[in-house]
Amino acid sequence: MDMKSGSNLEKMLAAGHFAVTAELGPPKSADAKAVSKKCRYLKGIVEAANITDNQTAIVRMSSIAGGVLALKRGVEPVVQMTCRDRNRLAMQSDILGAHALGVRNLLCLSGDHQKFGNHPTAKNVFDIDSIQLIQMVKEMRDDRLFMCGEEIRNTPKAPIVEPRMFIGAAANPFADPFAFRVVRLAKKVEAGADFIQTQCIYDMDRFREWMRQVVDRGLHERTAILAGVTPLKSAGMARYMRDNVPGLSVPDSVVERIAGAKKGSDEGIAFCVEQIEELKEMEGIAGVHLMAIEWEQKVEQILEATGLLPRPKVEADEAPEEG
Repeated sequence: MDMKSGSNLEKMLAAGHFAVTAELGPPKSADAKAVSKKCRYLKGIVEAANITDNQTAIVRMSSIAGGVLALKRGVEPVVQMTCRDRNRLAMQSDILGAHALGVRNLLCLSGDHQKFGNHPTAKNVFDIDSIQLIQMVKEMRDDRLFMCGEEIRNTPKAPIVEPRMFIGAAANPFADPFAFRVVRLAKKVEAGADFIQTQCIYDMDRFREWMRQVVDRGLHERTAILAGVTPLKSAGMARYMRDNVPGLSVPDSVVERIAGAKKGSDEGIAFCVEQIEELKEMEGIAGVHLMAIEWEQKVEQILEATGLLPRPKVEADEAPEEG
């Protein structure tokens, strides 16, 4: 089978395995050891880990640098790229560089607005949006063209060397208006998204209805849907996510369940395990994106409890050529 990127994540999905990705937030410093520590928790138990790009608009280590550090430590990265901080020149430049360094998965995002972060007066860019970014990466890979229409080659006689990326996008089934959620997903699939990672799910009723619409449109046959789950550490975390995180739906019943437990963290993990078990049986779901926020040490425990370990093996990708 022809591969678009040859990444481990792509191969797992192509083989029909229920895929597992995780999240690895880079540090708010130049400390490479912080990346190494998180990699020790994730190596060998997930297909790939998302390296976030200044998430919540707070300055952190570059997602590409974090991705290369993860790659060297045996964790395949999904490098995130937001439209907030770069124009199309910088994005295409970074995509070329990331591919040259061995990155094969790219998640295309709009990005959290800078007013929510630690530099609220920073000037944003938003030269293009996330759907245009998806299309741009696809054209670079498949048509071997820059966004301006030029071929991706050094000179007219030089060979074309295009970045071969497995293209991801995000979807939020819980934002309003709900009727447009699947419409927006369809636009991302049409633009070229190979896989989708959803916002973290707590409102399973609403997620089931969203997935029903996804399946009715046949979108699950054109892209791989990875359902997002985040284990709750405490009732305080549950309340905060319910009351303060835009575009997230946390039912009161979930908050009450965690609050009423003898140990909220154990109940949060139990609820996450129950969610994954349901998602494994849900039509159209190709895997889960497990976002254990600063709780990476619990990923293995959760996956063990859901029977998703050990992970299936696929043929290893060839090592990237040295430049």
